[in-house]
Amino acid sequence: MGRSVCWAAGLVMMLVVAAAADGGDVEYDGRSLIVNGKRKILFSGSIHYPRSTPDMWPSLISKAKQGGLQVIQTYVFWNLHEPTPGQYDFSGRNDIVGFIKEIQAQGLYVSLRIGPFIEAEWTYGGLPVWLHDVPGIIYRTDNEPFKNLMHNFTAKIVGMMKSEGLYASQGGPIILSQIENEYKNVESAFHEGGPAYVRWAAEMAVGLRTGVPWMMCKQDDAPDPVINACNGMKCGETFVGPNSPNKPSLWTENWTSFLQTYGEEAPIRSAEDIAYNVALFIVTKNGSFINYYMYHGGTNFGRTGAAYIITSYYDQAPLDEYGLTRQPKYGHLKELHAAVDSCSETILSGTKNNLSLGQSQQAYVYQGKSGECAAFLVNTDKRETVHVEFKNSSYQLPPKSISILPDCKTVAFNTAKVNTQFNTRSMIPSLRLNSAERWEMFSEPIPQYNEAIIKANMLLEQTSTTKDVSDYLWYTFSLQKNSSDSKSTLNVDTLGHAILAYVNGDFVGSAHGSRKTNTPSLQSQIQLNRGVNKIALLSVMVGLKDSGAFLEHVYTGIRSVTIQDKQTSNYTHYPWGYQVGLLGEKLQVYTSTGSSKVEWNKYSSSKQLTWYKTVFDEPEGSEPVALNLGSMGKGEAWVNGQSIGRYWVSFHTPAGKPSQTSYHVPRSFLKPKGNLLVLFDEEFGNPLDISIDTVSVTKVCTHISESSDRIISSKGDKKKKQETSAKAHLRCPPKKFISKILFASFGTPLGDCENYSVGRCHASNSKAVVERACVGKRECSVGLSSKKFKGDPCPGVPKHLIIQAQCHSHPDLSLNLTAREQSNLLS
Repeated sequence: MGRSVCWAAGLVMMLVVAAAADGGDVEYDGRSLIVNGKRKILFSGSIHYPRSTPDMWPSLISKAKQGGLQVIQTYVFWNLHEPTPGQYDFSGRNDIVGFIKEIQAQGLYVSLRIGPFIEAEWTYGGLPVWLHDVPGIIYRTDNEPFKNLMHNFTAKIVGMMKSEGLYASQGGPIILSQIENEYKNVESAFHEGGPAYVRWAAEMAVGLRTGVPWMMCKQDDAPDPVINACNGMKCGETFVGPNSPNKPSLWTENWTSFLQTYGEEAPIRSAEDIAYNVALFIVTKNGSFINYYMYHGGTNFGRTGAAYIITSYYDQAPLDEYGLTRQPKYGHLKELHAAVDSCSETILSGTKNNLSLGQSQQAYVYQGKSGECAAFLVNTDKRETVHVEFKNSSYQLPPKSISILPDCKTVAFNTAKVNTQFNTRSMIPSLRLNSAERWEMFSEPIPQYNEAIIKANMLLEQTSTTKDVSDYLWYTFSLQKNSSDSKSTLNVDTLGHAILAYVNGDFVGSAHGSRKTNTPSLQSQIQLNRGVNKIALLSVMVGLKDSGAFLEHVYTGIRSVTIQDKQTSNYTHYPWGYQVGLLGEKLQVYTSTGSSKVEWNKYSSSKQLTWYKTVFDEPEGSEPVALNLGSMGKGEAWVNGQSIGRYWVSFHTPAGKPSQTSYHVPRSFLKPKGNLLVLFDEEFGNPLDISIDTVSVTKVCTHISESSDRIISSKGDKKKKQETSAKAHLRCPPKKFISKILFASFGTPLGDCENYSVGRCHASNSKAVVERACVGKRECSVGLSSKKFKGDPCPGVPKHLIIQAQCHSHPDLSLNLTAREQSNLLS
């Protein structure tokens, strides 16, 4: 293990543990982690191995590295790896060792968040559902059954990492580990059991002797030597700091977006806001480790998303769900990382002084022993642009911004000024599945009470009954009526997420909840016949709860059933029959083998509880593939037997649109010909409007302004503006070329790349100038100067330039290009 380490409780001296990817040590003190003898400001990004595919991992990791990251962070997913007690799965997307080795091969470090409770908008917070049946268990407290199982799994993962030589103490890439996750949110619910559990978890983890530091996020009282870390969007403001002067400031989760549930709009967080808060954390909290959660969110394949969480996860991250760079977020943060890296040694080893530059302005100045100087100029005013004097020069600071001066003179980066181009992602239909002849259908049968294998004189709790092998549980019963009654009302209260009701085989109503309300109730008028009436209720879950105390006691499924006619009859305690899951699931009709076990009919019209089947060929090229399910209702989709996730297109946002219509189909799921697509839809989805799309960046945009960041003082206190050589840069993705200039304005265009128009000052030849410079090329630059545009359209007024261009694959000679442009494109 290298150096001897004192693990005694109450340790307050600097922790020194043997580690580093290249054979040195990992140490820490109150300033930073020290990797291989060097202090480092580390930028990290969360990429979760099961939310992408092994063939995607190299590209995702490479793009993260190109974006300026030195560390990849991931959770460990207990319920994936131990689906049944003592039986483990580390294959395919679960190959955590393969994932970490790929990170190592690309020269990056790893931050491993074992948990093993992770939350992560992952069903049951990553805990395996079989824990629910362990006698006497209470999760995440001073409870022996839980602690034993948690220790066993944590030790299993640590043992695997050691056996593969993956800890930095062995020359591997893992430099940090995490135990538990945001426990402070629930600690008080367990009273004295909470603090005792925290102490136990820390001692258990440290006792496994990984040779690298452990951390706990959002745990202000993390016991020594475990480091407490911050989660949130504004840790530069909210973090109380390390609970010991000998621990560094770590930011475990800097949320690049936020979780999205069905029925909600996509949360948007700007590149400027993320960059500002990163820089603020570095200067106000001595931050030395910042992890972006998520850097790539990916996909909740299968049934892995937590309650009401959409299948697409953190699509607004710097790398989107498909692994494409989301600009300007990716590029703006890359520039931030480069600016900080250029002066990180001065920041970490220099003496820091704070200078007031105004009421809401501050300079943080780092002075090295050999004369090195770096400065961060901070403007916390959210409304006003201000000019500040610093070291005999004047600087313009936009509202809520930080300028980084690696040499205390030149502005290398300002958090509010985005120089990176914007891009627009498009879904391009490759194949429309709009012919009824393409589709076959199979109706899911509605079970009856007398067919049930499971029976009870009560309403059973859903998760305990299904063991979460399916989202679906049928509740059935029969009742005898002496006469027909057309005025009966069926009332169902449920803690499931959705409910569908059938009387004598006919659909009579449905209801669903949301992540906020969560408790749907159904009230429906029904017709009861004379004689035996058959009632069937389908309770549906959309993931399990992923957070909160006492998860083992969370109740799911139907709680009460009454029928009101001349009087109210309560059927809560009554003979009930149950069917776990669907017949189609049991037969695996979504596979080529299973689909042969039922009789499929030609498509006629959309029906409830219906399986749909078709085949399609893989789109040409290498661009990501998506399934457009905008015409469907609610259900799940499979391609070649692999679930691409749940869909719920009918659950609209307040704006009246689905939260998600495009569903990622990884290329590794596909074969060149004859791919089997199977859908199960609970509602009246229309498969004839489904399309197979390719995903690509089709538009790029840039917006630059004349620079006035720095004004240099000359003799006699006269001031002259620093000359600017600003250029607008456009670049299409690989194998695409600029085919058309959609908008160009040199002068004072209004808006930005997301919403622009010509302003009062506009050079009439703007578009022609840009077309000559850019059309037919993959990338181009246009200088921001009046000379370039053959005249100043408004002398004395600061100029802006906005350009939006269209990108197309080449060769595309249907674009009416000139001969010269075609030559450029083909070359």
